[in-house]
Amino acid sequence: MKDNNLLKKVGALGFPLFGPQDDQNANLTLAQVVKSKDLRLWEGFPVVLANSAEKGLFNYDKVNYYLKKPLERSYFTSLVALSLALYKLFNLKFSWSDRLFKVFSKEGKKEFNMFLSKLKNDGEFQCAGREMSSLRLKSVFGNYFNQAQKRLEDLLSVKDELSLEYVLSQVFSPKQKELFYKKLKREKLTKTETEYFSRVVKKKVLALANSDLHRLSQKLLG
Repeated sequence: MKDNNLLKKVGALGFPLFGPQDDQNANLTLAQVVKSKDLRLWEGFPVVLANSAEKGLFNYDKVNYYLKKPLERSYFTSLVALSLALYKLFNLKFSWSDRLFKVFSKEGKKEFNMFLSKLKNDGEFQCAGREMSSLRLKSVFGNYFNQAQKRLEDLLSVKDELSLEYVLSQVFSPKQKELFYKKLKREKLTKTETEYFSRVVKKKVLALANSDLHRLSQKLLG
């Protein structure tokens, strides 16, 4: 690979090629990944996209702004469609991914369905003119996802994470739970997310942390 600076930027956005560095323009980095045509970076695109979007750094229109050539924008659309198909395969639900899917044209949604089918059947396929392997894509993303889950488990020090996930789902809506985790991991929230967290989520957290409420709940259940 020729552009070591780009690799460092990608590493900072979640694809572990290099260690993290200072904050940067995530949208420009995503555009540079698209332009690079580097297969290894393209295989890591779903990781970088998810990590950027979860931190509130991703803006679809801004990435397109950095891509001046129609062909580059076509590559970007294909890589996003591939990423959403991969998230679907792993049963990952992000509030932003649903909104992103809605901006796709009929052709883009058709491409998404093709990618999802190939991924489910471990098939080889073309994405943005490059030959890609379903098995390799799933391996790259799966390794990252497993590492992320392990970091979360270590952070929470909870053995049964599925049980925790169930309990949280009884109290918080999907969006509220997403903000709960982001705040817990000290990730950057947008201005709107910060206001919503303070107005709604924080109140629920304070109620859950109240010892008297916990005692009364235990008494009620007992």
